Amino acid sequence: MSPAPKNLIVAQSGGPSPVINNSLRGLVEASRDFAGIGTIYGGWHGIEGVLKEELLDLSSQCPDEIARLRITPAAGSIGTCRYKLRDHQNEDFDRILDVFKAHNVGYFCYIGGNDSMDTANKVAQMAHERGIDLVAVGVPKTIDNDVGDSEFKLIDHTPGYGSVARYWSHMVQFANEENAGSSPADPVLVLQAMGRRIGFIPAAARLADPERKLPLQIYLAEREISIEKIHDQVNDQLRRDGRAIVVVSEGLKIGDLGERKDSFGHTQFSSSEITVAQKLVNELNSRGLAVKGSARCNVPGTDQRHNMIYASTVDLEEAYKVGQKAARLAADGESGFMATILRNDVPEYGVHYDKVPLPEVANSEREFLESWITDDGMDVTDDFVRYAAPLVGEDWVSIPMNRGRVRLAQLQPLFADQLLAKYTPQADRE
Repeated sequence: MSPAPKNLIVAQSGGPSPVINNSLRGLVEASRDFAGIGTIYGGWHGIEGVLKEELLDLSSQCPDEIARLRITPAAGSIGTCRYKLRDHQNEDFDRILDVFKAHNVGYFCYIGGNDSMDTANKVAQMAHERGIDLVAVGVPKTIDNDVGDSEFKLIDHTPGYGSVARYWSHMVQFANEENAGSSPADPVLVLQAMGRRIGFIPAAARLADPERKLPLQIYLAEREISIEKIHDQVNDQLRRDGRAIVVVSEGLKIGDLGERKDSFGHTQFSSSEITVAQKLVNELNSRGLAVKGSARCNVPGTDQRHNMIYASTVDLEEAYKVGQKAARLAADGESGFMATILRNDVPEYGVHYDKVPLPEVANSEREFLESWITDDGMDVTDDFVRYAAPLVGEDWVSIPMNRGRVRLAQLQPLFADQLLAKYTPQADRE
């Protein structure tokens, strides 16, 4: 006789992406097919929702609305958080177990980046140490593409990155039209891309111009450079072409920005007193340009991680399938692993889905390859282009409209009954 099914909680953490909900959809739709998995709950705003016993019933949602998660960006459907479980927070760990017990939870899946994989790993270890029957699985997500290792053996790329790379390939194309047309007055256009300390997002600007015909310069946070040097190189570009497009990482070190940090300890550059792009524009204009006119800047901010129009169809498919893989790992009792995407070792692009141990992912952080940065420090190499180009896809995503507005998923507020006393997460009391 088969054991009675146990329920599953899925939650999300960290910054969202255009395809994060398709991983959620893949996990939910695949979980329906496994007899051992009962009700599927969504932790409302990540692990904080688990701690507060705020569990959205996903099994009772209309299947059509779950399907619409495919074209619903960001994390509005079940929410996300930036709450980090730290080793000393014993009350939080006890509370998580109490919630799992109260709601007959035997499976926990966490969607996110390095910090989220650390949380999933801690929950898996805690359950094992206390002899609790719990399967914990990680689902990768981050637009920064910094999950895993620099040898690309743990994961080739994370869901979310391909869409943001596609966004930047288009933004630079459009910015070039702006710059070419208005260069007599505004010869320099500075664009700031997300990516705190890793250059995968700004590097994707090169996908707009793989033949290197545009007056484009790209500065990554990995390669330190002075404002004086950037000023000289921009003026050299102006003398050659009369205009310049400059893409900078939000984490480029060019002086004090009045940085703010989130609860993970990560700098929130878009919340700082001044952005890198604005500081650079101010310096370029005050120091003087080699041609008449002014430098201007554009800082897309969070638009690059929730703009569904530019989502990559490749990214969407892979996000869905890695969610499916996570559901299968959970159903098979494969606790302590992250579902992963690995590139096939053949000339034509293709991937397969596997698993890697959570401790290896939680304790690693990918770096942008030094060999992918050009010697002059203001561009990326063709090797990077060959790596990133297949991820952006060839087609546009099909998005349904209703009366001129995008028809997004509309989940109903169907929450599980709260069976425990109210609880305030430890970090909110400290």
